[in-house]
Amino acid sequence: MRNRSYHSIRVLIIVFLLISVIAPLITLLCNIHVGDIPKIIDAPQFWPMIFNSLLASALATAISVTLALALAWCVNRTSIKMKGLFSVLFTLPMLIPSISHGMGLVLLFGDNGLLTNLFGVNLPLYGLLGVVIGEVLYSFPVAFLLFTDTFQYEDYTIYEAAEVLGLSKFNQFDCITLANMKRPLLSAIFAVFTLVFTDYGVPLVLGGKMMTIPVYMYREVIGLLDFSKGAIIGILLLIPAVIAFIADLRNKDGQRSSTIVRAYEIHPNKVRDGLSYLLCIVTVVLISLPILTFVYLSVVKQYPIDLSFSLVNVAKAFDLGLGMYLINSLTIALFSALIGVLLTYFAAYITARSKRTFTTMALHLISILSLAIPGIVLGLSYVLFFKGSVIYGTLAILVQVNLVHFFASPYLLAYNSFSNFNENLEDVSMTLGISRMRMLSDVYMPCMKETLCEMFSYIFVNAMVTISAVSFLANFKTMPLSLLIPQFDSQSLIEATAFISVVILAVNVLMKIAVFFVKHRIKRYE
Repeated sequence: MRNRSYHSIRVLIIVFLLISVIAPLITLLCNIHVGDIPKIIDAPQFWPMIFNSLLASALATAISVTLALALAWCVNRTSIKMKGLFSVLFTLPMLIPSISHGMGLVLLFGDNGLLTNLFGVNLPLYGLLGVVIGEVLYSFPVAFLLFTDTFQYEDYTIYEAAEVLGLSKFNQFDCITLANMKRPLLSAIFAVFTLVFTDYGVPLVLGGKMMTIPVYMYREVIGLLDFSKGAIIGILLLIPAVIAFIADLRNKDGQRSSTIVRAYEIHPNKVRDGLSYLLCIVTVVLISLPILTFVYLSVVKQYPIDLSFSLVNVAKAFDLGLGMYLINSLTIALFSALIGVLLTYFAAYITARSKRTFTTMALHLISILSLAIPGIVLGLSYVLFFKGSVIYGTLAILVQVNLVHFFASPYLLAYNSFSNFNENLEDVSMTLGISRMRMLSDVYMPCMKETLCEMFSYIFVNAMVTISAVSFLANFKTMPLSLLIPQFDSQSLIEATAFISVVILAVNVLMKIAVFFVKHRIKRYE
């Protein structure tokens, strides 16, 4: 009787995930017409499209992971100042949609780009080069955050022993640092590759004649309403993501926990710090250029004809519905974050603080399955499964698809936090007659306030910037602000498009600032 609420919530979460994750994917498979498979494979653009996607993803992943590792090392293993500021600036690309990065590069290096006209630079932007640069800007912050977290948990005693044995700094980095980074390095490679491989925002703007799989799927489904071919391409997009997902799971299962005996000590080195400053500053400049370009173009009359200051494009954006779509986005993001925190938190509590049974293991697997589902595939599966239902065409289905799309990361964040508590707490509470819900509210929640803030922030920010997961589900009334970017771009409303990107960035920055102060207040009163 004491745990009736707990069991009811567990059943509700399981039902939600079955309806929201498993059923749409099964429907996607069932909508494939076998006769369309050879048509797609035999199409002349199929194998070049596969090659383009793999090549662009591989190059972007290699550059992103290398850059992220170097920046994380600079922030955590040197004596440079303003490390916190650099860390925040490195994550700015996560606060705007991927398509905005492509547009930013066009505005800078396109035929009439600002830097093209200013310096006469003529980059072959449309094609492989542009896609790789845009994807690197979009994806490297993910790997940076992962590496930064790992660096903070290295034990200095190993390095101290290496110095006593006479190992050079290079050998220490090779034999100790890279060895310690093996698991997060593989995780970063899988995460970035999957992110780039399934993204259609950057290739849509910068691909030119180079067709990638996500862009092909986007055009086939939205342009031609061919759901069978879209489902087949969706399965193709799913295969590399699932392989990466399974390999990452096996990699995590083999990890060993370690205890930090001594925090890492940083010795003075002017050359090292100087080179680190150079790399960090250059990266910040490159990251900031597209954002500053958006701000600049938002307040000019007509680029590149009339560069005089004007708010006419701001007014035009509002006339075209920016205010209504911003309200839609805020509504979707807020409800997604609030409901998402509750669902992921309870799901993590059930799987982390219960005995390992078939039910808890299945729930854990389904909870992290969304890591392997590209947003564009998830959106299409929702169209096929929910079409004709009461929530189809409403804000509710956009909230639901965001909940599933961003379920795994906050779930794992809470799961890892729950796993740090003593495993005997539940046995003690049962002996004392304390219900699970009382334990959750009086013991776990007070200790996990900062984690809850991070979970809320993650879902909100991603719900504001996502395009792929909602592109198939939104209509004129429910459209979120992010979908105005490709729509305005197709109408050559460059200045209004730039202003929308700035608005999305501003909202997410304000959310990050609010979360920072809430976490600071929590620490202050602990």
